[in-house]
Amino acid sequence: MEVFKKDIRAISKDDLERFFIHHGAPAFKGAQVYQWLWQKGVHQFELMTNLSKTHRALLEANFTINHIQIDRQQRSADGTLKNAVKLHDNFIVESVLIPTAKRTTACVSSQVGCSLDCTFCATAALKRMRNLNPDEIYDQVVAMNRQSQLYYEHPLSNIVFMGMGEPLMNYANVLSAIDKITDPKGLAMSPKRITLSTSGVPKMIRKMADDKVRFKLAVSLHSARQEVREKIMPFAKSFTLEDLEEALLYWYAQTKSELTFEYVVWKGINDQKEDIQALVKWCKRIPSKVNIIQYNPIDTAQMEQADQSVLQDYLNSLASQKIKVTYRRSRGVDIDAACGQLANKIESKGNG
Repeated sequence: MEVFKKDIRAISKDDLERFFIHHGAPAFKGAQVYQWLWQKGVHQFELMTNLSKTHRALLEANFTINHIQIDRQQRSADGTLKNAVKLHDNFIVESVLIPTAKRTTACVSSQVGCSLDCTFCATAALKRMRNLNPDEIYDQVVAMNRQSQLYYEHPLSNIVFMGMGEPLMNYANVLSAIDKITDPKGLAMSPKRITLSTSGVPKMIRKMADDKVRFKLAVSLHSARQEVREKIMPFAKSFTLEDLEEALLYWYAQTKSELTFEYVVWKGINDQKEDIQALVKWCKRIPSKVNIIQYNPIDTAQMEQADQSVLQDYLNSLASQKIKVTYRRSRGVDIDAACGQLANKIESKGNG
């Protein structure tokens, strides 16, 4: 009969120390194991070389490490790297490493599938199967940091939670992962280099503010008109712009951190003068900057990017009101790695 082994990364450093004390070993052995797991990203007990063979065997007998595996890599013509990440239960999510001349950014997934229903996003067409655990989020970052060093000869520069899933629908696990990533005894990355992107869940934005998080916030907005936003993002019927505005003003009052609005402009959807005027008014009320994003077509939606003249009207109107605005061309479009395109086209079936 097979003995069930607990995933060692699901327990705390204190629990690890208590485990060793229970087995007649000094508590600091737990701290050593914690360092191997969360600072060095080791996935095998036998590699924990400052532990005796007896202690490594003890860990092997009692625990497992449910680490991810890179099932497949795709390289874009622009250098973007997309990973198909296999989880311990055979589900697959995708992560993306985006290089520029001076930095690399990891785009991380937080759910298998997604909890929401944005019409422009391929991930939204997938049923949400489960949330990712903190270690599965952390492992994506470790893997892409190694890829950054291997292919681009420098460590990972930035992390964005803009992959598969709505991070605020997996709040506790995402924050636990960020704690490990930013912990000086973990990966020691600065929280200022991490951006969490949400479709806009007012209650959880308020909770982030109350929890005094130190990372950056981006909101996938796409319209400052309620009736239009509901067509683009049907869940917005429950999470209204009025509620979202109140939550974002609360966020700024608590954190003094300017946020970013991500905004795609589609032909016949949000490309009218009133759409531009509504966005300008919205941004003047909330300390923010706007990132106009190139639309990336997906198989499940018949949507087209607005004409270049409309995009220019948006840029000019925002800039004329002293609102910071940039236009971002997407990376990795040719391998379905760009914003909104992560659809996990590699079939994956979980164990249960």
